[in-house]
Amino acid sequence: MFLVILLYALFASLFPLSKIGASCAEPFFFIGARMTFAGILLIAYQWIRYRQFPLKREHLLLFIGLAIVNIFLTNAAEIWTISFSESSKMCLIYSLSPFLSAFVAYLVLKEVLTRQQWLGLLIGFLGLVPITLKRTTIEITAGHFWLLSRVEVIGLCAVLFSVFGWILLKKIVHKHQYTPVMANGFSMTLGGLLMLLLSYQANEVWNPIPIKEWLPFLGVTLSMCLISNLICYNLYGYLLKRYSATLMSFAGLVTPLFAVTYGWLFLNEPVTWHLGASVAFFALGLYLFHRDEVKTALPTTA
Repeated sequence: MFLVILLYALFASLFPLSKIGASCAEPFFFIGARMTFAGILLIAYQWIRYRQFPLKREHLLLFIGLAIVNIFLTNAAEIWTISFSESSKMCLIYSLSPFLSAFVAYLVLKEVLTRQQWLGLLIGFLGLVPITLKRTTIEITAGHFWLLSRVEVIGLCAVLFSVFGWILLKKIVHKHQYTPVMANGFSMTLGGLLMLLLSYQANEVWNPIPIKEWLPFLGVTLSMCLISNLICYNLYGYLLKRYSATLMSFAGLVTPLFAVTYGWLFLNEPVTWHLGASVAFFALGLYLFHRDEVKTALPTTA
């Protein structure tokens, strides 16, 4: 279990690192540069190991869609949210991923949900309530959309884009038999270049390059590439062979706990009761949903 906790501790570190990166360079440029760099590394690895990059013309639009949804839209919404709120809040919003994934599967893939699973989804979404009670001054001035602040809505969009992105990635890898390295390498490179274009078009300060502090920028970029693209990517695949997907989902609920600790230690973000309340709702909702999922998956006896 130590490796499972280590995995989510490393995942959690990406949120405060993003906040730091967005402070030493323009936010969209920071993400664009990181994604382009990581994508080129993965493409190089694909070529060195397999000596080919077998992208078929009929699948090109699928790869472009993956780059736009999973990299460009997801990360643009995420870094914008992190720039206007606490890093731990974005991490908490990402804890809704299992619930949004199930809801999207119901709408798009026509998967059937039981009453208890619907109850689990509802309780999971109620975990948003404590988060919305804790807002920074910038969030308040940014305006509201119904009961949520504009920042929270954009954060939810980031998670939703991520969910659709994972569906596209799964289709590319499992149905069309491309390697995850190739799919991620192409999408990160193209998505990163689109992010750099957005940086320029969004009037981020290019004078001549939108980097305020070079050493922190390089340090954070390299650290995030190492943690996200090398360590976590391989460690998650290794752990899925040893532990069930259900256990991994529940263990993921420790991620916000690490994120709020990092935010407190390195960014002076306050620790309040909102975190524990939201995680409690997420845990109960996930428990109800997965308990019924496991129950319906068990073979019946005569």
